[in-house]
Parts: sequence; C-alpha cells; structure tokens
Amino acid sequence: MPSASGTTPGKLPFVVWVLAAGTFLMGTTEFVIAGLLPELANDLGVSVSHAGLLITAFAIGMIVGGPTMAMATLRMPQRRTLILALAVFSLGHVVAVLSPSFTIVLLARVVTALATGAFWAVGFVVATTAAGPHNSTRAVGVMMGGLTLANVVGVPIGSFAGQFTGWRGPFWALAVLSALAAAFIGRFIPAHEQRAEVSVRAEVGALRQGRLWLALTAAMLIMGGVLATYTYITPLLTDRAGIPEGAVPVVLIAFGVGALGGNTIGGRLGDRRPMSTTLTAAAATALVLFLLIPLSTNPVTATALVFLMALTGFTVNPVVTSLAVRFAGDAPTLTSALTTSAYNTGIAAGSAIAGMALDSSLGLTGPPLVGTVAAALTLLPLIALAVSGTPHRTRIVAQRTAPTQVRRDEPAEI
Repeated sequence: MPSASGTTPGKLPFVVWVLAAGTFLMGTTEFVIAGLLPELANDLGVSVSHAGLLITAFAIGMIVGGPTMAMATLRMPQRRTLILALAVFSLGHVVAVLSPSFTIVLLARVVTALATGAFWAVGFVVATTAAGPHNSTRAVGVMMGGLTLANVVGVPIGSFAGQFTGWRGPFWALAVLSALAAAFIGRFIPAHEQRAEVSVRAEVGALRQGRLWLALTAAMLIMGGVLATYTYITPLLTDRAGIPEGAVPVVLIAFGVGALGGNTIGGRLGDRRPMSTTLTAAAATALVLFLLIPLSTNPVTATALVFLMALTGFTVNPVVTSLAVRFAGDAPTLTSALTTSAYNTGIAAGSAIAGMALDSSLGLTGPPLVGTVAAALTLLPLIALAVSGTPHRTRIVAQRTAPTQVRRDEPAEI
C-alpha cells in the first residue's frame, strides 16, 4: 500500500476506490430492505412491521458491532480483516437466501452488520493512510461516497429487481459481488501490512481526547438531523407538496445526488479548512431544514430544498470522520468504528424522535423541525472544536510492523 509520503495532493491511490466499492455494496444491503419489505414479509410469513425488524437489527449490529469487531480484529493484518469481513458478508447473504426462516434471516442480518462494522472501521484507516495527510479527508469522502451512491443507484436497482426476482435475487447479487470485492481487496492491498503495533490499551486510551468526542457528537447530530427529515420525506412530498407518488423516486434521486455532491465538497475542502467548512455546512443545513417547513407546500421548492438538505448535510460527514481518525493518532481503528456507530446512533435516534413529532400536533412539519434543531445543535461541538484549535501535532499513521514507518504531519489548517 502506498505510504503517505508517496501520495501527491489531488491524486488518490486505487485502493481507496476499491474500498469505496465495498462500502457501496454494504450500504446497498443496509437500505435495500426497505424497498423489499412486502415481498420479504409475504415470503417468510410475517407482517410487514415485523419484517421491519431486519432494518433495526442491522442498525443495532452496526452500532454495537463496529467497535466490538474493531477490537476483536485489532491484531489481524488489515488486508486479512477486510477480506474476512467481505467473505462473512457474502456468506451471510447466502445463508439468508437459502433459509425459509425469518429468525435465521434476522440472525444473518446481524452477522452481516458485524462484518460491515469491521470493514468500515479498518477501511477508513487504510484509506486515510494510503491517501496521506494531504488527501485523507478526500479519501474519506470517496469511501462515504460509496455509501451515498448506494442510495442513488444500488437501492433503486435492488428494489426494482426484487419486483421480478423476489427479495432473494438482490441478495444473491450482493453475495456474488461482495465475494468479487474480497478478491479485489486481496489484489490491491499488499500482504506486507502485518500485525498492528498498537494495543487495545492504546486504542482505548485514545478515547480520552475531548476533541474526539466533539467530532463524534457532531457526526451523530448532523446525521440525525438530516435522516430525521429524510425518513419521513415521502409523506411530506405527497401530502404536503402535492407530488405524485410515482414522481417521489425522482426527488429521492435528487437527494442522493446532493449527498454525493456534499461528500465530494467536504472531501475536497475539509483537508484545508475543516472547521470553516463544517461550520458553514451545518449552519446551512439548519437553515435549509427550517425553510422546508413553510416552503414544502410547493413541489419545486420542496424538491430543491431536499437536494440542498443533502448537499449541505453530507458536506460535514467526511470532515468530522477524518478529524476523528486524526485525533486518535496512532490508535485510529476503534475511533473509526465509533464514528460509524455515531452515525447510526444519529439515524436511529433522529428517526425515532421524528416519528413521535409526526404523530404529534406538528404533523408533517414535525420531522423537518426535529432536523432543524439537531442540525443547529451540531454547531455547538463544531464551535468548541474551532475554539480549542489544533495546537499539537496529530499523527495519521497505518498500523504497521515497524515503528520507523510512523510519520508525523501537521494537522489541517483551521
């Protein structure tokens, strides 16, 4: 794997794109269930609401399993961890496809979530190290772009294919593609990256940094704000904006395009001006979500605001993820896993609170109001980070075999 020193600004190593492809597959499997619930529920003999537990189980597996698997695989070579995660991910889908039991499918979802957590935790570390300090945030943006692209391309295609092949068809495709991704990982990540030189104590010790928890809090709040609104965007678009149900997927694609653009913007600007980028984007997100309350009665303005909501909100993600990994210094694996857990916690909490707001007297305006508050609260940890500054050197290193390969770099300019 190329070292940081061997990476020039503006150019990313191919391994980052390979990891983004793996993220695309795992993002697709997380969200495609929503479009396959009726078919899946009918095939397994459960209600649609009961089948929805497959989404909840995956989210819980990501929240809990990410840090757990990061620690369990800490002493394994990074390449082996990534290949094993993709192999387990593939096998989990095969087990689900071959089983007529809802319980077994549910357990398979938990296992695939654990594999996803391990892949993301190690993958973010590998990507930022391969890209080097000058391109680390951009590398995170590309990896997270794979997740965003899953919503734009993977989920719609999987849902559409499921109408013809049943839910097992997309699951078979994900099993085969993830097996192929494991082969690519084995090809493009050299085997000489061996055992980690950091210990569990060092990984846990890195959590003592207050700046790290500020970054994780910002990740949780911004994702909670955007997803609180996005979870219930369909009734807002149809019942309030008057958009036909058949046209809703077009708006959702606009959201995905905006999210992809936000990841790109955050990835390109975050290395040079992380705090000004995140503060501006978070403030803009809060404003857009607030405007969605009075202006969502018009189809054109509602569509434009959904696009802007994703564009501004997702600009924050690669920056705070990269900062969290930087603050961890020589022990980034657990931190990377906790970042994924923070996002999923934000999604779970934001969606739950938005659901309660939807059932209240606020009605359809409840979810965007919850999103506005969460996005505005994101400014608090970001301001605290900006005030604290980065007075000390922060190391972005791979888990290598020899201490002589550790490289010190100045953090990005605030």
